Amino acid sequence: MPDTRLHRQPEPIPSPAATEPGTPLADASLLPDEPAADTARAEVFDRLVHAWQGRFTASISPAALTLAFFDWGLHLANAPGKQANLVEKAMRKWTRLGLYLSRICKGTDCPPCIEPLPYDKRFSAPEWAQMPFSAIYQAFLLQQQWWHNATTGIRGVAPQHERVAAFVMRQILDVFAPSNFPLTNPEILRQTLAEGGQNFVRGAQNLVEDWERAVAGRKPVGTEAFAVGRDVAISPGKVVYRNELIELIQYAPTTDTVRPEPVLIVPAWIMKYYILDLSPGNSLVRYLVGQGFTVFMISWRNPTAEQRDLGMDDYRRLGIARALEAINAICPDQKVHACGYCLGGTLLAIAAATMARDNDERLKSITLFASETDFTEAGELTLFLGDGQIAYLEDTMWEQGYLDTRQMAGAFQLLRSNDLIWSRGVRQYLKGERPPMIDLMAWNADATRMPYRMHSEYLRHLFAENRLAEGQYEVEGRPIALADIHTPLFVVATQTDHVAPWHSVYKIHLLTDAALTFVLTSGGHNAGIVSEPGHPGRTYQISRRDQDGRYIDPETWQATAPAAQGSWWPQWIAWLAEHSSAPAAPPSLGAADKGYPALADAPGRYVLEP
Repeated sequence: MPDTRLHRQPEPIPSPAATEPGTPLADASLLPDEPAADTARAEVFDRLVHAWQGRFTASISPAALTLAFFDWGLHLANAPGKQANLVEKAMRKWTRLGLYLSRICKGTDCPPCIEPLPYDKRFSAPEWAQMPFSAIYQAFLLQQQWWHNATTGIRGVAPQHERVAAFVMRQILDVFAPSNFPLTNPEILRQTLAEGGQNFVRGAQNLVEDWERAVAGRKPVGTEAFAVGRDVAISPGKVVYRNELIELIQYAPTTDTVRPEPVLIVPAWIMKYYILDLSPGNSLVRYLVGQGFTVFMISWRNPTAEQRDLGMDDYRRLGIARALEAINAICPDQKVHACGYCLGGTLLAIAAATMARDNDERLKSITLFASETDFTEAGELTLFLGDGQIAYLEDTMWEQGYLDTRQMAGAFQLLRSNDLIWSRGVRQYLKGERPPMIDLMAWNADATRMPYRMHSEYLRHLFAENRLAEGQYEVEGRPIALADIHTPLFVVATQTDHVAPWHSVYKIHLLTDAALTFVLTSGGHNAGIVSEPGHPGRTYQISRRDQDGRYIDPETWQATAPAAQGSWWPQWIAWLAEHSSAPAAPPSLGAADKGYPALADAPGRYVLEP
């Protein structure tokens, strides 16, 4: 049985009219002419309307979009110089396209007048070099470039509004990309002629099957081959602690001796923990255990409306703090190597700063995977995080008590719409091809929810107000500062991360003077972290900064840091070993005599909850 001394009775869920974080209801004392109940009812009604609207707008505030485009349009209308410049650019682009077409028609070998961006692979097939398709995609790219010029560089437009306008126009143009339509996509035309249209038959079947699964709430095709506890998340271990928010898994040793200092992994609750324990060949947990480390993993509960009032500090207190208490009992007198991934890393930084403030020295080292501590350069996720958009999103979450998995997935897909929406649609519904399902894709389909209060606090206090980096984030009524952290740091960022851009992750160099090893690895937010030895095509850069060392800007760092081929995992293992004591006998699985018995086999119960 779990230690009930560490359990907290859940707070009662307030009525819909209760005060919420960041958006308090109107103070009736300021409105003497209106009864408080009438004011509360009016705001509840407004929230319900916004929640209903959000189902049709992907939780994007119409008011925020309107303000952004109004700001852009009004300033553009009052900028005759910019207008003239845009007309000149349009004429130049059409002239370039005309010269290109004339040379092609004459049979002259002519390079394209515009090249796609490096990450844009839509027009990379050889068929796109043939007329008329070369002219079609060249015209599209020129138009896309012109609209970028039209929505940026206008004096007076708020930077946030400029980014929103440019992003939305890019999304609209991507809908009408020639690669999305059979008659303007030479790859589709060639395949259709070769197969007699059977690709469309398969594509229609794929579309119907995907629609049926979406309506029924089932996972995508192929995920059945990656069942949790059978195919993935199969590293042996025991659940040694459970409360209303987490299960703590201790993994069984596979070596005769282990490093005395255990490793605690804090994954993000925006994802299921087993991204770090996928198949045996790419499991970070299995790799760590095989290198002689005792590993503990937090498995977060998938919240429902009942957990709507759990906040960021509940995750710190019921998550990291309770896990450390259990680990200290199982591995007494040993400091802990703490590792956080994504949002789990941000929470770990908060917890570490709190412990440093309170003279708690139980952490031996801190590792952060793709985790932000300064959110001023947090990428395109900040596009729709103005006050109006956050309030609108809060109303959507307030009605149901959490951020739904589909809402979250939709936001991430928009950031990479070419890869995750349009290119995928072309492949599956026009070409009729199903990409082979892999463990990482199956994990990605096993989505989680976000409690209302926690997500509201996260968006407001970290993303919008950047309190953690500013030294204004409060824990238990007092502010914390990352500058208090003097524990050695190992920080990993990924080159093509759309969730935690590497420049944003790099900013931790400015927030602490602790000894810091920084790694920049190839890949994205997930694939760059799941980068086991032997994975083809992986590269990384790594360097160390001594305690109180000088700051190097990210561009200079990238130009000068040593580069290497392969996985960065061995570098992390060597760093952990450097900060560990000599190997000794492994600890027991749990400590029943101290209130931490083995409750269940890994992967536990919470990870299986839908």
